[in-house]
Amino acid sequence: MEMPKFSGCAAFCFAMQQSLSGESRFWSKILNEWFGDSQEFVHTKLPKLVIIAIIAFALSRLLHLITFHMTRVAEQAGAGTARLAEVRTMAGVIRATGLTIIGLIAGFMSLDAIGFNLAPLLASAGIAGIAIGLAAQTIVKDMFNGFLILVEGQFSVGDTVRLAGVSGVVEALTLRRTTVRDADGTLYVIPNSQITTVANLNAGFSIATVNVSVDISADPDEVTKLLARIAAELRADAEFGGVFLADPQILGLDAVKGSQTIFPVVFKTRAQQQYGVVREFHRRVKLALEENHLLPGDPYRVFQPRSDAGAAPHSHEEPGAPAHDPTAVPPQEGSLFGAE
Repeated sequence: MEMPKFSGCAAFCFAMQQSLSGESRFWSKILNEWFGDSQEFVHTKLPKLVIIAIIAFALSRLLHLITFHMTRVAEQAGAGTARLAEVRTMAGVIRATGLTIIGLIAGFMSLDAIGFNLAPLLASAGIAGIAIGLAAQTIVKDMFNGFLILVEGQFSVGDTVRLAGVSGVVEALTLRRTTVRDADGTLYVIPNSQITTVANLNAGFSIATVNVSVDISADPDEVTKLLARIAAELRADAEFGGVFLADPQILGLDAVKGSQTIFPVVFKTRAQQQYGVVREFHRRVKLALEENHLLPGDPYRVFQPRSDAGAAPHSHEEPGAPAHDPTAVPPQEGSLFGAE
C-alpha cells in the first residue's frame, strides 16, 4: 500500500522539475536572444548612431560658423547699415533653415540605422504632405513670398517700413512672417503672404519738403533770399553738413492762400536723417522772421490793402506811435450776415 503513494509523489516531483526546467530554458533563451541583440546593436548600430550624431553636430557648428563669419566679414568691410542689416537677416534665415534640414536628415538616418522601415513612413509623409499643402496654402504663400523678399532684398532687419497697413521698424524676418514694432512700442506679426506693397523708408535717401508760411504783406523776393541764406547756413553747419546729400532747393513763392504766402524748401538727406534738419530749419526760420520783423502766415488773418488815393493824412497819430499794421482790421459793426 506504500508503494503507490511513493510513486505518485515521485511523479509529481518529476513533473515539477520538468516544468521548472522548461520555464528556465524559456527565460534563458529570451535572455540569450536579448543579449545577442544587444551585442549586435552595440557592435553595428550604435556606432552608426554615434557617427550620425557627430556629423549632425559638426554640420550645425559649421553652419553657425559660416553665418557668423558672413556677419563679421560685412562688419569688417565697413558695409553700410542697410547692407549689414541684409547680411544679418540672410544669415539668420540660412541658419534656421539649415538646422531644420540637418535635424530632419539626421532623424531619418537614425531611424534607418536602427532598422526602422522608412518606406511606409515616407509614403505616409508624401500623402500627408499633399493634404497639408492643400489645407495650408497660406503657409506655402507665406514662405514663398518670404523667400522672394529675401532674394530681392526688399527690406531687412532694422529698416523702417510701411507694409500691410503698419509702419515701424523691422525687428525679425523669417520665411513665414515679418515682425514690425511701431513708434508706440506695439509689436506686429505680419504673415509674408499679406505683404503686397512695401514702402522702405531706409532705401537710399530721404526727401523732406518744408512749407514756410509768411504773411502776404512781406516782399516775396526778400523772403526767398532770407530762406536761401538760412538753408545755406544750415548746409554749412558742421553738425548737419554730413546729413545732406545735395544743396537745399528754394522753390520760391508757390501759393497764396488768403493772407498767407507759401515758400517750399526741399531737403535731400541720408535715409531717415531728415528730422533733425527740419527741426533746426524751423527754429532758424522763426528767429529770422522775428529779426526781420516779418509776420508768419495765418489763415485766419484778413489783409486790408493800403489805399493812397484820397487817403487822409494820419495827423491824429502821436509821435512814436507804432506803424500801421496792414493786417489789422477794425471790428465789424452791425450784423455778421450783412442785414441792415
